[in-house]
Amino acid sequence: MSYIDGFVIPVPSGNREAYKTAAASFWPLLKEYGALRVVECWGDDVPDGKVTDFRRAVAAQAGENVVFSWVVWPSKEARDAAGKKMREDPRMKDMPMPFDGKRMIFGGFSVLLDSGAE
Repeated sequence: MSYIDGFVIPVPSGNREAYKTAAASFWPLLKEYGALRVVECWGDDVPDGKVTDFRRAVAAQAGENVVFSWVVWPSKEARDAAGKKMREDPRMKDMPMPFDGKRMIFGGFSVLLDSGAE
């Protein structure tokens, strides 16, 4: 079964196109490392919660939006091997990051249910 890397990222609203460009340029590298799919979603209905919410989770500031993103890998082993390659790849050093990476939340997830699976 697939393995998912998930991300919640605060991005300055004015950097939407720069983020989209960076994400599009990152996809070929991820594909080379073995990723099956990348989905990048720009928040357009991210309500404030009473206890917590996406904006609070990444300490989004005024003028920032939230991106919800995931990468699909064939397995955790493939993802772990790709992570090692990414850390060693000199192309990664030149990748633009149009957001504050210190406030990005990320994690790896085993799939429990995928209603779109073949």
